[in-house]
This record gives sequence, C-alpha cells and structure tokens, in this order.
Amino acid sequence: MKIGITGGIGSGKSHVCRLLEKHGITVYDCDSAAKRLMRQSPQLREQLTALVGPDTYDAEGMLNKAAMARFLLLSEANARAIDAIVHPAVFSDFEESGLQWMESAILYESGINRLVDRVVVVTAPEEVRIARVMKRDGISSEKAREWMARQWPQEEVRRRADYEIVNDGIQPLEPQINGIMKSLQIIL
Repeated sequence: MKIGITGGIGSGKSHVCRLLEKHGITVYDCDSAAKRLMRQSPQLREQLTALVGPDTYDAEGMLNKAAMARFLLLSEANARAIDAIVHPAVFSDFEESGLQWMESAILYESGINRLVDRVVVVTAPEEVRIARVMKRDGISSEKAREWMARQWPQEEVRRRADYEIVNDGIQPLEPQINGIMKSLQIIL
C-alpha cells in the first residue's frame, strides 16, 4: 500500500514525517527529490534549459534559482511548463524508489495522488501555520498569507484525504499517528 502525506505550508507535515522515520518508516520527500533531479538529471537539465534559457544553470552546472524564479513569476503558463517537466520525473523517481510513503505539499495539484492508495493530511489552524512560516523563513505575516493563498485551501485537501492529523501544538501527534497506523494495519 502506498500512502501520501500532504498539508499546506506551515502545517507541520515534515515534522510528522520525521516522527514516522523514528518508527522506521522512510518517507520519500517530493520537494527534495525535485531539487535533486533538477540538479542531477541530464534530461531535466536539458529540458529546463531549452524552456527557461541558457542561464538556467551556471558555469558549474548549479541551478540558477534567480533565473528560474524570474521565469516562473512571468506567468502561470510558465509555472505549468516547468511542472510538466519536473513532476513526471518525480513521479518516476518515487515509483523507482521502492518506498511506500511520500510527502508532497502539492499532492493533489501535481496529480501524484494517483500513485498512492491512501492520503494523510496534516492540518493546523491558519494563525498557527502563519506563525510557523514566519519563524521558519523569517518573513512577514503578509508574505506567509500570500504563500498560503497559492496552495489549495486546507478544507479542500481535508475533504479529499482519507486521514487527518491535527498538528495544532495542543493535540499530541503520536496517538493520532498510532490510530492511523492501526487503521492501515501497520504495526509500529
């Protein structure tokens, strides 16, 4: 059985994944994989350079984040074009990894939810999420809200998911994780 873990920015899904790893469950991180593949895959490098331009990678072969950001911010169509290159590579990499668990902030938006049998969403109240993002990234509440607004609404993701872990800083996480594992018939 393949299980996806998702949640909006600041929900604490990465923290939940670290707790799972303490129980011996290795979680594939789609965001880290995308960054690694953009750095290491010759095919992705070629496709991204053809799309974005010759300054996509610097002389040492490192991804030029500023060039990518400029291209992305020009239009929604540009973002979709990059996604059309990167997402399939991540999907293939996950399937080849042999792992059963994956973490993806954009599980539904990217379509990678098609590769999993069950979805766990990590949720938190909006103000808690904003405070976490502000602290983690050193940004204003306005910027944190702007980033949150670019993602699907938490309620929509919650509605589609099979399980929910509430990470509000009050409810303990381990009992929630244990309940989901029991439901999935996974012994920790």
